[in-house]
Amino acid sequence: MYDADKTPVEALDEAELRRLEAEYCSYGDTVHYLPDPKFFETCEGSFMYDAEGREFLDLQMWYSAVNFGYRNKRLNDAAHRQLDRLPQVASQYLHREKVELAAMIAQDAQTKFGHKGRVHFNVGGAQAVEDSLKIVRNACNGKSLMFAFEGGYHGRTLGASAITSSYRYRRRYGHFGERAQFVEFPYHFRGPKGMSKEEYGHHCVQKFARLFETEYNGVLDTKTGQAEYAAFYVEPIQGTGGYVVPPPNFFIELKKVLDKYGILLVVDEIQMGFYRTGKLWSIEHFGVQPDVLVFGKALTNGLNPLSGLWAREELINPTVFPPGSTHSTFNSNPMGTAIALEAMKMMAENDYEKSVAEKGAYFLEGLKELQKRWPQIGDVDGLGLALRAEICEADGFTPNKALLDQMAEEGMKADIDIDGRKYGLILDVGGYYKNVITLAPSLEISKDEIDLGLKLIDALLRRCVG
Repeated sequence: MYDADKTPVEALDEAELRRLEAEYCSYGDTVHYLPDPKFFETCEGSFMYDAEGREFLDLQMWYSAVNFGYRNKRLNDAAHRQLDRLPQVASQYLHREKVELAAMIAQDAQTKFGHKGRVHFNVGGAQAVEDSLKIVRNACNGKSLMFAFEGGYHGRTLGASAITSSYRYRRRYGHFGERAQFVEFPYHFRGPKGMSKEEYGHHCVQKFARLFETEYNGVLDTKTGQAEYAAFYVEPIQGTGGYVVPPPNFFIELKKVLDKYGILLVVDEIQMGFYRTGKLWSIEHFGVQPDVLVFGKALTNGLNPLSGLWAREELINPTVFPPGSTHSTFNSNPMGTAIALEAMKMMAENDYEKSVAEKGAYFLEGLKELQKRWPQIGDVDGLGLALRAEICEADGFTPNKALLDQMAEEGMKADIDIDGRKYGLILDVGGYYKNVITLAPSLEISKDEIDLGLKLIDALLRRCVG
């Protein structure tokens, strides 16, 4: 029998833990990329450590949830303070951390986007997406059709999976209300040849705009000018889709089409928010104002589940979106809001805009140098510290998922020798063909650690390409 009261000295060995996992754990709540996922014991900064004390440089930081480094002292201290003061309170009551956090986010959004708005909290990114769908449908007289992008990812709940382009996330469950029409995203590396990045962005917008030319394209009543679609859900930079960065003209042109037909723009910042790209919100790089903005992950540096959304006042004020419109027991919990409030203060006090831009440029230059030596790196790109390296066959274009899978598996062995010291490397796999290294290192990563990461990627290529 399993004894949960065992002390660490008496803790079960890994073989027994794996036996228990195989018998008692649902595999549906995790991602088994490897046959035997790694057990980790401790973490610090940019590194994870296993039970043997072997160190793994982490270049994905819990899918960009830990932007400010593992065990960030300032944020950990905030968690301890709240734990000792007010760790629990029912959401029918108020606590100051919720109010201060909401005001800070809303005031910042009003300054940047020119609209007064309000902030609504939940516990996870997909749940915040669900809340946004309610706000959109409520504002658009119950319209349940949405636009979203090919390659886009918004979560795996029923509503969120309906606007996520991967059919596999909804194959077993079907649809429950929402439905998306998926539109081409300007993925320039795999786009039409002979077009610049900006030309391809323009081409994608024009292709979308043609849907509104005739009623027989199924999106518009040309007699009334009424579109059947309520909103367009976008990731400014695609996350799970492979950290695809669009050209700067793309969203400006797209927004003009949406405004013409009264379609709301919902921006999903769950993976790219909180300075991952060098701005608090990645949409700031592209010169448009969202109607709704959804956030999560790094808001608490991964310490406590908390997500949320900001929406324009006319979409979310209490006369149109009253108490109880959507709710979760833990939606604005004091542990999460306290850590998030401290994180927002920390972001305001530190020049992440400058440091992330500098580190990102340095890392990207290093990836380009690797690309010169390895034809298997077909494409590199990035914005801030959201970086991509697309792994291909030797022709530099044909997707090579098998090679990247092998690299990821070898990285978990923690036996890569760099300057006489053994390391492991934690990589995230993404992209349309699951052949893209999506790099989301800590925003606190040092240049020495970036150099180490580049050396480790180089070493994995040397080991696996042969």
